[in-house]
Amino acid sequence: MMSMVLGRTSTFPSPTRGEGGRVYRAVAILCFALFFLLLPALAARAEMNIQEVKSKKGVTAWLVEDHSIPLVAIRFVFDGGTAQDPAGKEGLVNLMTGLFDEGAGDLDSEGFQVKLDDAGAEMSFQAARDGTYGSMRMLSDQKDEAFGLLKLAVNSPRFDQAPIDRIRAQILSGILANERDPNTIGQQRWLRAIYGQHPYARPDEGNKDSLATITADDLRAFHKANFARGGLHVAVVGDIDAATLSGRLDEVFGDLPDKQALAPIVDVTPKLGQQLEVNYDLPQTSLQLAWPGVKRSDPDFYAAALMNEILGGSTFTSRLYEEVREKRGLAYSVSSDLVDHEHSNALLVTTATRSDRAAQTLAIVRQVVKDMAENGPSEEELAATKKYMVGAYAISNLDSSSSIAATLVELQIDHLGIDYIKRRAAFINAVTLADVKAAAKKLLSSDPAVMVIGPPLVQVAGGRKR
Repeated sequence: MMSMVLGRTSTFPSPTRGEGGRVYRAVAILCFALFFLLLPALAARAEMNIQEVKSKKGVTAWLVEDHSIPLVAIRFVFDGGTAQDPAGKEGLVNLMTGLFDEGAGDLDSEGFQVKLDDAGAEMSFQAARDGTYGSMRMLSDQKDEAFGLLKLAVNSPRFDQAPIDRIRAQILSGILANERDPNTIGQQRWLRAIYGQHPYARPDEGNKDSLATITADDLRAFHKANFARGGLHVAVVGDIDAATLSGRLDEVFGDLPDKQALAPIVDVTPKLGQQLEVNYDLPQTSLQLAWPGVKRSDPDFYAAALMNEILGGSTFTSRLYEEVREKRGLAYSVSSDLVDHEHSNALLVTTATRSDRAAQTLAIVRQVVKDMAENGPSEEELAATKKYMVGAYAISNLDSSSSIAATLVELQIDHLGIDYIKRRAAFINAVTLADVKAAAKKLLSSDPAVMVIGPPLVQVAGGRKR
């Protein structure tokens, strides 16, 4: 699942078509050459054996055994993330994820950290819109100590007051530091404009007032409601076999409650057809545009994904890149992304350009999207994009034990099946040009939501400022 963010904002100057542009293209060509050299080595990743392991207490995980390196990576997620923050206590889940290594069981913060260092393990937790994520990397010969610490963190976090105050102060420091940041302000206004009163409109980290209200009892209550086997997805990669993992799953997760107790979240359609200007005297203007998206479970998903890749998903060959950067040198980067949340989705285009060229850049982006909506891609574009999307999957998603574990967790969340990686290419290759044209027309024909962060737009007529 991806999160709707403000977008990519570059601080680089607008490129030129001169020597810098030639050097950049040479680097791009080198990257593509390396990509195709690496493909044979990584192709085997797509053929890896994924086992479903089910423990005696009913905890299920997907396992990829790899005994070539003495490392084990585990990734897991509990359904229900920052969208579950109670009204008036925004930032609760984010604060909670900063406290799992700050004391658990009979170990206070310092004691837990010492044990974690002694075990040579790395543990982290993150808050997302729709899930609470955790991960650990450990040496396989110290997995007893590492899994023991993970068990304490998952089942018995202490939420002591001193760590709560310290982590809260760190979060608050970041909030205060960003109070005058145009991009942070713009993101907050954008989310409110797009989502209204929906939980997705709230900042994950909360605000000064909401953070101050969060107590240890609030944290314990959410932990009890959220950390349950019924909303758990687990993937493990590395030097561990299925029988051993089965016991570890029960050790870490087996004593959790059977079912979660989460608040219902309604679906929300982003409010499009509006333009939001966040005016600041900046040398560079950030632009973000939103069109309707597509659910991951929608039959049109692969057609939409291919269309998006041609439009702006491919770094060096997309239509937006060609028209905005290569032909006109208006921006350092420009991209489009399909954004998929559990309760909402969108297609976003983001870029940043010199402020006196923002109106021109916005007009070009709109024209490229309009052309895609009306005419779709060519047969040649579609064929090349299919080949790229099939070949790039291993590099993007299966290049390390941690990335494999993360990918397998997301496949579980999306209910794609344990054999999805083997079936994926067939789904992509089955898409026709007519399918992609239909997806383009469906998603890109509406009036988008637009956000401009920078000086007021300078209108352009005939290439001259008015």
